[in-house]
Amino acid sequence: MRKLIEQPTFDATPQGAAGKSHKHESAERQVSGQARYIDDMPEAANIHHVAVGVSSVTTGTITSIDLSLVKASEGVIDVITVDDIPGHKDIGPVFPGDPLLAGTEILYHSQPIFAVLATSVNLARRASLKANIVISPTEACLTVNQAKQRENFVRPPHFMRRGDFQTSYAQSPIRIEGEMIIGGQEHMYLEGQVSMAIPEEEDRMLVYSSSQHPSEVQKLIAEVLDIKLHKVVVDMRRMGGGFGGKETQAAQWACLAAVFANRNKVAVKLRLPRMLDMMATGKRHPFENKFKVATDNKGLIQATHIEINGNCGHSPDLSDAIVDRAMFHADNGYFLADCYVEGHRCRTNQVSHTAYRGFGGPQGMIVAEAMMDAIARKLGKDPLDIRKLNLYGKDTRNTTQYGMQVEHNLLADLIDKLEASCDYQLRRKQITEFNKDSPIIKKGLALTPVKFGISFTAKHLNQAGALLHIYTDGSMQINHGGTEMGQGLHTKIGQIVANEFGVPLSHVEITSTRTDKVPNTSPTAASSGTDLNGKAAQNACLIIKQRLAKFYAEQVKGNPEQVIFCEQSVVLNEHTIAFTELIQQAYIGRVSLSASGFYKTPKLEYDRSTGNGRPFFYFAYGASCSEVSIDTLTGEYKVDRVDILHDVGKSLNPAIDIGQIEGGFIQGMGWLTTEELLWDTSGKLISNNPATYKIPAIGDTPEIFNVDLYPRANDEDSIYHSKAVGEPPFMLANSVWCALKDAISSITNYQTDPVLHPPATPEKVYNAVEQAQAWLEKQI
Repeated sequence: MRKLIEQPTFDATPQGAAGKSHKHESAERQVSGQARYIDDMPEAANIHHVAVGVSSVTTGTITSIDLSLVKASEGVIDVITVDDIPGHKDIGPVFPGDPLLAGTEILYHSQPIFAVLATSVNLARRASLKANIVISPTEACLTVNQAKQRENFVRPPHFMRRGDFQTSYAQSPIRIEGEMIIGGQEHMYLEGQVSMAIPEEEDRMLVYSSSQHPSEVQKLIAEVLDIKLHKVVVDMRRMGGGFGGKETQAAQWACLAAVFANRNKVAVKLRLPRMLDMMATGKRHPFENKFKVATDNKGLIQATHIEINGNCGHSPDLSDAIVDRAMFHADNGYFLADCYVEGHRCRTNQVSHTAYRGFGGPQGMIVAEAMMDAIARKLGKDPLDIRKLNLYGKDTRNTTQYGMQVEHNLLADLIDKLEASCDYQLRRKQITEFNKDSPIIKKGLALTPVKFGISFTAKHLNQAGALLHIYTDGSMQINHGGTEMGQGLHTKIGQIVANEFGVPLSHVEITSTRTDKVPNTSPTAASSGTDLNGKAAQNACLIIKQRLAKFYAEQVKGNPEQVIFCEQSVVLNEHTIAFTELIQQAYIGRVSLSASGFYKTPKLEYDRSTGNGRPFFYFAYGASCSEVSIDTLTGEYKVDRVDILHDVGKSLNPAIDIGQIEGGFIQGMGWLTTEELLWDTSGKLISNNPATYKIPAIGDTPEIFNVDLYPRANDEDSIYHSKAVGEPPFMLANSVWCALKDAISSITNYQTDPVLHPPATPEKVYNAVEQAQAWLEKQI
């Protein structure tokens, strides 16, 4: 530029410091309806719309397809089957098994077979119903037991061993066995699956995708179109929720939109209707787990065998890593002593189940809590006493079943603090007395911990990049590889950049995640979005700060290492210059004001062949205490009070972190209570809309809901010594499930451990109550 912009006056807004509460960067736009999602974007004049035709049976062989009526339908422009795909026909994210459109074999109910492009959404959807497809049905595999009997697995099993389980189990005085049938969970994101593809010149393709993994969408589109990656740009400003459901599952719809856009040279949008979204996309994996646990007479674990069986659906998707993480978290915060943990990836003819907040961790961790309850009831003790007894130690009993030492263990202190602050012991006595005098309403109380490992277990994904520009008025743009789905990632990145340069947060703009700005990015998942991208953004800041410090130090004859950036000024000893003035001088002095940052997580090493290593950079901890009331006549219940103390290290933004904890807890509570996935006997999902699938409503929120942050910085060198907060709070809801069991157990004077497979719907609670009452009658 030939003339610099006039220097802006001093902005009285406080410095955008990390560690302080700031509202979400899109909060005002979201509550006012001005936040732009893909379906809100201005559409091209030649926009066309896609609908998919799906299978009406669960498994079978396609014997004939007649799409003549589809093609002749009003408004139809183009129709494609798998044979029309120019490049790769399989879009499996890690391993093959996910056809873009069905070939000759049907693998699950509602599998897409063809796609239709029309001039409007309604015309496309009407046309998709006119196909004449003949399918010869075959026998479906619908359960984990069927898969195991047929040895039908999507990936080989994995094992973790320590010591001699068989000998220790046989020699222990207390031996307990149990089984858990754990339901899956629908993501129920507010914004469904949607993509818009816009063809550009020379085979280039611009795609807007509601995806947690733009780089993977870019790669798969390039492979499907049989072009190089540099021809495809994926843009992702924000999602209306993701929760893991848009980590791999968004790619299919983006690829189909891109194929039509490439074939017809028109802009194309594909948005799934809600019912089809629920039927054709993967869920949280249902699991069927078994355990054997042995203890001494005090309840201290001596031996543990845990068998973990994930219902993966028809293909691998991310199931290898998901079942691994379930195995990693089958201990929760407890030392399993001599142990044997096995994990199986069962293939069924359901939609391919996928990532969901916690990524298998919740399905493993709930087993640990089930074991603690079972031990307590067997010995006639308070489950909290058993939990505290079996926590990992500081110097001994401090190694996980996969050989990682549990360092910086906060659980004992954190539990003690919560136990005191929530008046656990007093309330335990009060509830026990209440239940003695209350024949219909029974109350339950439980305090459970969380220990959750932070990092991708696939080591190479633990990297991130960022691109920072500073303009001559002192304002900045930061682009990074993470995606915003409402969790506040962009807000925290903005705080980090503002903090580094000592400027107001309003001076930092976070731009859409785009594959042409930061390449080869990892998914925003594994709770590592801020850990990875925050460090990468900080690295970019440090590069430019070093340039500016050197430039300023040369001017005033000082030491660049002593330059300080704060309060919109740059200070070196007695010399001070306004930040914007230094930026303009640096531009005139030909100092680069742009930088790429990079970060990779240290200390990670895990050997799958031996089942040993350090798959996690650190652990995040937490504990929750839940009190519930159940109606023994109906099985209905209410969560009366919840107290949470959660470890987020040195919080980057307490308001956002508390919001994540509250939201994660409620979502976890839904998984364990009301959210029941149901398939009919043919394999069709019948809980396929908001009327038949119940997520928690505002009325389900506990009347008393106390959330506090544990005041301790992360001992590891994370960004400003904060800790991840996305997934760990989800498992705090285990206390609700345990409290429901506690209430039911009170019917037998806490002598039995009720069978209550999650989700603990009122029907299941009622059945468990009847079983408890029947047991009691036999004792009389």
